[in-house]
Amino acid sequence: MRHTGRTGRLALSAVAVALTLVATGCGGSDAGSGDGQTLRLWHYEDPEGALGVAWDAAIEEFERTHPGVTVEFEQKTFDQIQQTSGMILNSDEAPDIMEYNKGNATAGLLSSQGLLTDLTQVAQERGWTDLIGENLSAAARYDEHGHMGGDTWYGVPNYGEYVLMYYNQDMFDEYGIEVPTDAASFEAALQEFVDAGVTPIANAGNDHPAEHWLYLLALSQADEQWVRDYQFFEGDVDFHDEQWTYAAETYADWLDRGYFDRESVGLVGTDMTENFVSGENPILVGGNWWYGGFVNDIQDFTWGAVPYPGSEMTLGSAGNLWVVPERSQNKELAYDFIEITMSPEIQALIGNEGNIPVSVDAQEIEDERARGVVTGFQELQENNGLALYPDWPVPGYYDTFVASVQNLMNGASPDDVLDELAAPYEEYASSLG
Repeated sequence: MRHTGRTGRLALSAVAVALTLVATGCGGSDAGSGDGQTLRLWHYEDPEGALGVAWDAAIEEFERTHPGVTVEFEQKTFDQIQQTSGMILNSDEAPDIMEYNKGNATAGLLSSQGLLTDLTQVAQERGWTDLIGENLSAAARYDEHGHMGGDTWYGVPNYGEYVLMYYNQDMFDEYGIEVPTDAASFEAALQEFVDAGVTPIANAGNDHPAEHWLYLLALSQADEQWVRDYQFFEGDVDFHDEQWTYAAETYADWLDRGYFDRESVGLVGTDMTENFVSGENPILVGGNWWYGGFVNDIQDFTWGAVPYPGSEMTLGSAGNLWVVPERSQNKELAYDFIEITMSPEIQALIGNEGNIPVSVDAQEIEDERARGVVTGFQELQENNGLALYPDWPVPGYYDTFVASVQNLMNGASPDDVLDELAAPYEEYASSLG
């Protein structure tokens, strides 16, 4: 679910004026064999969503600052790009620039196949490395095997994402419960709701929230090195260590206590959000990607969005990437376009439209609640609190994670569930040598 733009196209002309000085230095030269007069661009964002609106503004500014150059934009779906990218990028039909999913099995795979342009030098020259920073750029950098966190930049993110807590302020007030600010008060609030006959947490066992909760509970007991060992294979990983054991046992305990509804085992993410929007559950811990939908859909109660109070680390990373195919015919034009999306004006527009810019002065975000979401992300970024996602290390791991947590919700023992998670991880780790 993406945020529907509140200011929409009305923002474009204002941004174009503000970008005049930013884009003055952008070149119009061509690093490929193209005509230097056309930039072919693909992305899969909702035209009315925060990113779609911001990138429309960037296209408008690009054409204004590159007289005689036309952007040929093609709206794609995520599945179209995901399923055909390998074939398309290995042909003369490759676009000059496109949005692509981050991760070992996606951008990492294409980089290892030689299908993406090495952006390391241009990222350094144009200052993107400084804007994005070491921690946030992990999903943009890959090694020769296509594993995240390498030394070579193959993509540039211009927005971020993380998992936070949404809460129904009216329900908290109705039951006289304080909005939690730390792990102890979070669990206390869950128990108070249960005592009042309310299932506190909206959940979805048949979708990413299932795996997110297990990883989030593990993160509440972990440190940065634990994350690096798991995500980047920097050290031995034991799925029966203190962190994973706490996560699985606590998840099972919270099911028994009624903090989660066992019947949510078959629900998907949209079912979960509907339960929160309808006022059935007072708490939803999920990604900022739900934020825009809540702005539009919640009309009957006051709600808030704050960093998850139960852990100093949470799931999150940079967003998806701008990549430049190796067969791009107009690479310099592609770099110029990325430069515009990284400008302060476009970054502020992303924030004001309800998403998270990777580099912005939070005071540029007009809406107080949205500004708080952006500030929370920036604090996590500064404190190395973005711990990526649990299914990222191993190709195909997402399905394993969801199925394993469903088994836990259906009564499987924590030890058995951790064994299920360990097997494919350890097999893949062994294959890396």
